[in-house]
Amino acid sequence: MTLEMAPPASVRPTPWNWARKNLFSTWYNVILSVVFLLVVFQAIRSLLVWSLTQAKWAVVSNNLRLYFAGRFPVDSIWRLWVILAIITFLGGLTWGNLQRQSRPWSRPILIGFAIAVALVLISPIGLNARLILCGQIALVAVGYWLGRQLDIKFSRWLPLLWVLSIPVVFWLLKGGLGLKSISTGDWTGLVLTLLTAVLSITLSFPLGVLLALGRQSALPVVRLLSTLYIEIVRGVPLIGILFLGMVMLPFFLPPELSQVDRVLRAITALTLFSAAYIAEDVRGGLQSVPRGQGEAARSLGLSAPLVVLLIVLPQAIRAVIPALVGTFLGLFKDTSLLAIFGFLELFGVSRTILANPEYIGRYAPVYFFIGLIYWIFCYAMSTASRRLEASLNVGQR
Repeated sequence: MTLEMAPPASVRPTPWNWARKNLFSTWYNVILSVVFLLVVFQAIRSLLVWSLTQAKWAVVSNNLRLYFAGRFPVDSIWRLWVILAIITFLGGLTWGNLQRQSRPWSRPILIGFAIAVALVLISPIGLNARLILCGQIALVAVGYWLGRQLDIKFSRWLPLLWVLSIPVVFWLLKGGLGLKSISTGDWTGLVLTLLTAVLSITLSFPLGVLLALGRQSALPVVRLLSTLYIEIVRGVPLIGILFLGMVMLPFFLPPELSQVDRVLRAITALTLFSAAYIAEDVRGGLQSVPRGQGEAARSLGLSAPLVVLLIVLPQAIRAVIPALVGTFLGLFKDTSLLAIFGFLELFGVSRTILANPEYIGRYAPVYFFIGLIYWIFCYAMSTASRRLEASLNVGQR
């Protein structure tokens, strides 16, 4: 009869014991912790005093529609709500599928949903908008629950669902096939920011992977061209690439192509710029994969393309997820440079609002609000990447 050893009991430390061990273990830790807590307390206190007594939030509350929808036709706003419903449901589905190994409806998740509903209810928007946003939160919860219930094999189809949603979103934005056509000039505010960021990220990732593989290629011409592109683009600031795409590109195109849509030109410039940085991230991942794995796969009869696609590339991308997400976050924030070229994305809308004589000089509330929006989306992307890393056991053997 053999006895199985039980795993050691896990004891969760109390908050006081954790603080004694991590914050107040030595005399210099006590000094650093006290100074840090005082600085944080003073910063939070000053922020609360400013936001509650000094800030003029009317410049934000009176222009919420401009920030989020811009000049999108009022009679077609329902399309944006449908697009948001598609994204939130697929996001909840993906989130729930990635959280299959964790405890369902844990306390942080329930607290997060409660805070989201509370913020929507106290927000300075109309009753209909509040009800719709609460419905969107409920849709996220439903997607999360369904994602946890579905079989693990279903996770292979989640990327396909996201891809299939792209033409539906474009149909709702642009119109046609029964819907009123809407010009890209009316895609402003947060709609334009998200559109340019998502499309640039989606297009730059495969291009960056191809450039990374080209720089590792055994063909001298392919390797030279890929290296030249990567080094030239990485040596030029983004504002220069945008200037070439927005101002200089029409001079080099035939007359019939010189009137390319401005939004398309902006997305192309952002894509070409970001692809060079993604290529270097992926190249670092390719170098981290042991050479013996490719040799073992070839000894089993796999061709060189299959070795790269099935063995080397998945491991390389898995190893550089943090670097890739950092590049994506930078690209998302770099869309603010489009305001220099007259685009009415978040910063462009803010400049237009601040030019109104009624709101002249109210820079702090406007830019604080915009910064908060950017932080929310960047934090969501960062959290999603950490969940993905945890599900793939990145950093663990």
